[in-house]
Amino acid sequence: MIVIKREERPEGGHIVRLTIDNRAKLNSLNRAVMHELLDAMAGLAGDPDLRLLIVTGAGERAFIGGADLGEIASLDHASGREFITLVHCCCDAFRHLPVPAIARVNGYALGAGLELAAACDLRVAGANAMFGMPEVRIGVPSVVEAALLPMLIGHGRTRQLLLTGEMIAADEALSWGLVEAVAPPEALDAAVERLAAQILAGGPNAIRIQKALILDWEEAPSASAAVRRGIERFVETFDSDEPARMAGSRLAEMRAAKRSG
Repeated sequence: MIVIKREERPEGGHIVRLTIDNRAKLNSLNRAVMHELLDAMAGLAGDPDLRLLIVTGAGERAFIGGADLGEIASLDHASGREFITLVHCCCDAFRHLPVPAIARVNGYALGAGLELAAACDLRVAGANAMFGMPEVRIGVPSVVEAALLPMLIGHGRTRQLLLTGEMIAADEALSWGLVEAVAPPEALDAAVERLAAQILAGGPNAIRIQKALILDWEEAPSASAAVRRGIERFVETFDSDEPARMAGSRLAEMRAAKRSG
């Protein structure tokens, strides 16, 4: 089951907290959960007032414990393609959401769970979180959004996770660059909120354009192409009054501070 909670923000617009609730199976992703997740993400992608998404798993044991083992064990060639494509589509919905997505990692983030976290823009983990890609230990390779891991942790550490199937703890994930912050479980929400507040301090339009540009950079064939795309995105910003309004406000604050000083 997917639970969505909207929260209006004083900065304008709203954020959404999305919870994947399959706690009896460590919030694992089965077909029913994934179809519901895709429906929810399609609605969020079209929400013009959405500023930020926070995704987590229900309970305290797991963010997402992976794909459903029972369904994996029953796959064949045809159903295997359908199932893993569904996993990819779920991850890709977070990666290409028009606004930033923060993964609130509470407990196990394994296999498809780690892939979904990697597809988010930022990751904040509880100190009890564990990360791993154990697919080879159940007879299949790690695929789809596992391809994002080298950008986060490098090729060597990606190979270590994928070829050994071992798990790493939150502190090691932080040192590797797999997560941006680690907090005690009781302080996890506060750590997520601090990061969210920093994002919400930016212009809503600028944040959307910045996320789109970051994705452009990841797919650009060269540094020169990435720079050219940045120029186009910069010009796009001036289709709204946000730069004049926000830069003008900041300039007025600086002038006032100078006069008072």
